Amino acid sequence: MKKIGLFVLLLLLIVSSIFVGVKDISLTQLFQWDSQQQLVLLTTRLPRTISLVIAGSTISISGLIMQHLTQNKFVSPSTAGTMDSARLGILVVMIFFPTAPLLFRSFIAFLFAFGGTLAFIYLTRFLPAKNQVMIPLIGVMFGNIIGSVATFFAYQFQLVQNMSSWLQGNFSTVMKGNYELLYLTIPLLIVTYLFAYRFTVVGMGEDMATNLGLNYQRIQLFGLGIVALSSAVVLIMVGNIPFLGVIVPNLVSMRYGDHMKNTLAITAVGGSIFLLACDVLARVVIAPYEVPVSVVVGVLGSFIFIALLMRRKTA
Repeated sequence: MKKIGLFVLLLLLIVSSIFVGVKDISLTQLFQWDSQQQLVLLTTRLPRTISLVIAGSTISISGLIMQHLTQNKFVSPSTAGTMDSARLGILVVMIFFPTAPLLFRSFIAFLFAFGGTLAFIYLTRFLPAKNQVMIPLIGVMFGNIIGSVATFFAYQFQLVQNMSSWLQGNFSTVMKGNYELLYLTIPLLIVTYLFAYRFTVVGMGEDMATNLGLNYQRIQLFGLGIVALSSAVVLIMVGNIPFLGVIVPNLVSMRYGDHMKNTLAITAVGGSIFLLACDVLARVVIAPYEVPVSVVVGVLGSFIFIALLMRRKTA
């Protein structure tokens, strides 16, 4: 699909997201300044649509950064232990600082996500780099270990239901006044664009980056910091969205190449399109009830992920 087609599709999905739901919104009544229609639009539909666009682009770009930093097409925050580490950090806050403000929770989640990602990167140094499937597989196992530790302590403190419902990817609870922390990821996306060339060079390997005058370790830590902070914010605001950070960068790379500065905007748009489409589907599949968007993304994303693995194997 041409680039202009992607932006047109994104616009159509944004309009669909605004007007699809249990409560019907009429353009005629909106233009007549109907107070009830405007309340639904400004309080729930617009915040939900904005959060879908931001979360989809943020998760996709985080996956793109991770793939460049690890030189592996199947690594993302959900397959590198980043999300599970942030989840453990949130559990620590719920146990020891139950009344802590949202920014403090985000900071602790960021510290755990950053630490868990560093541990995974250190672990990859002992794995065969040529095996593209082994590294994300180990990452999933590493994340499951961290997730098991979090679940164990959640059972001990009777927080399993609270943590599970809070961290499940779901946009139905997004309303005006409780999603604005997602705007923090926009400056991170701008910084990512400014450092896109450096991330691309780092993705060529430590020797290449050093020969071109870059500090490989510093750029890698900086990129991991962006990924950890973005992942922590998205996890706290809307929960865990699986596979998105893997499949969208891969699909974009297959069509537009691997130069990060050229594909960054397309990856962001692609992630928003995929998440918006899944969310609209989640609203209509058993209407008037709603399926968590993480379930829809997980089902569709798993099939696409398997197809990507099979394509890589036969390539």
